[in-house]
This record gives sequence, C-alpha cells and structure tokens, in this order.
Amino acid sequence: MGEGRSREKPIVGGQAVIEGVMMRGFGKVATAVREPDGNINVQVKTVSSIADRFPILKLPLLRGVVSLFESLILGMKSLSFSAQAAGEEDEQLTDRELIGTIILAIGLACGLFIAVPTFAAKFFHTLTDDPIALNLAEGFLRLIIFLAYLFAISQIKDIQRVFQYHGAEHKTIFCYEADLPLTVENVKKFPRLHPRCGTAFLLIVMLVSIFVFAFLGWPELWIRILSRIILLPVVAGLSYEIIRFSARSQNSFVRLATLPGLWLQYLTTREPDDSMIEVAIKSLEAVTPQS
Repeated sequence: MGEGRSREKPIVGGQAVIEGVMMRGFGKVATAVREPDGNINVQVKTVSSIADRFPILKLPLLRGVVSLFESLILGMKSLSFSAQAAGEEDEQLTDRELIGTIILAIGLACGLFIAVPTFAAKFFHTLTDDPIALNLAEGFLRLIIFLAYLFAISQIKDIQRVFQYHGAEHKTIFCYEADLPLTVENVKKFPRLHPRCGTAFLLIVMLVSIFVFAFLGWPELWIRILSRIILLPVVAGLSYEIIRFSARSQNSFVRLATLPGLWLQYLTTREPDDSMIEVAIKSLEAVTPQS
C-alpha cells in the first residue's frame, strides 16, 4: 500500500494485487488487472468512510483504527477481484467468505507476531527477571520475525510479481503528485520507494508495540497474548498518527527517522516493467477526475 499527497492535490492511496493495482481516491476505488489475454480489466466502485457518518471516528487514534480496517476490507475485496480477473479463481469471494478470510488472516498474524515472540521471550528468563527487559526482548524478537517473514516471501516468484506491481503503484502516485501526465515514460522516472507506504506503517507498528508493551509487566502467557491483542488498536492508532505527522513535517530529524521505512521497501517493491506501469496508470486514471 502507498499513499501520495502534495499541497495542491487530494490524497490518493493504493495497493498491489494479483497481476494488478488498486487505487483509492476522490470517493472511488479502482482495481485494474492484467487478464491472461493481455487486456486490462478495470473495476470501479464508489466508496465512503464510516467516519463520514460518525465524525467522532475522525478523532486522533480512532481515525487510524478506522482507516486500517477499511483498508483491510477494501484490500481483500480487490485481491478477490484480481484473483478472478487474472484467471486464478473461478469467482470472487462472497461477503461471508471475505469475513472468514479476514478473521483467518488476523488470527494467523496474531499467532506469528504476538503468540510466537511472547512465548519465545520466556527463554530470556535465564538472563533476567526484569519485566521491562523481557518485554523489550519480546519486541525485538517480533521485529526479527517480521523482517524474516518479509525476506522469505520476497523470494517467492509469484510474490515478486506482486512486488513489481507495488513498485508500479508507488511510481504512478509519485507522477500524479508531480502533476505530470500519466504516461509510462513519465512514471518510469520516479522512485519505487514511497514514504507513506503500508510497509513503512507496519514497521512503525512493530516499533511502537515494543514501547507500548514494555510496561505491561510479565504475567502468564495467555494474559500476555490477550493484553497485546486488546492493545493492537491503540498501537495502530498511534502508528497512524506518527505517519501523518511525518508526512507533514519538514524537520530533518523526522525525515531521517523515516528512512528505515523506505529501506524496508527494497524488500517489498521491485522495478516494474512497462506493462505493469500501464496497469497502475489505468487504475489511477479511473479514480482521478479527467480534465
């Protein structure tokens, strides 16, 4: 996922999908997919945020949680459409199947990034009994698992194609921000690393969780797991506010602090070919007003 903003232009965001790119902006979401016959299939839908109906959800911390869950739902729907359009699935997921898939994905993520590191951290008891030290050890184990996971999936051939589309998404948004015509030649000039990419957000979530969980003590395993799951919305909300602040700040220290999020995108993006850029352009053109 990447987001772009300039002082003149409204925000647009995106996500790589199977053989394509999803873009969101101007109250619409478009998913463009390269079909097996070479044609580009573009699905466009009108979307609105629940925060528009309940303004309280636009408050700091709350808005980050809302944005995360809405992005997750839209992303899964776009992935389902892309799998069908690319010929990998016969039909799209039903709403019930979509909800089940999201619950399963969240459960697996909690198992890998919460249960495993907090269980493994108990072995540090031979070195220290300090709860803060144990929680910090757990946090760093979580970060190592996260980085290892990204590295592992980046070696999978099919995922590498998704990461190429991820790069195409970023480049296209950069071109849009620069107010240049959306052509393949223009888009190719821009970098594939974007400061507001979802990869950077996930890294901030990992880092924020280290400090939030550090002061929870060291109770029994099931209590540790439950407390971390309960506090996930708080961690996500704080991380979202950090991303928003860093996006607006011109402070050199803040810019320096965002570099790890950019470096991590060397794992989650690849240089796209021209055909992938064409797909990303079609997706962005479908949500932006045409002059």
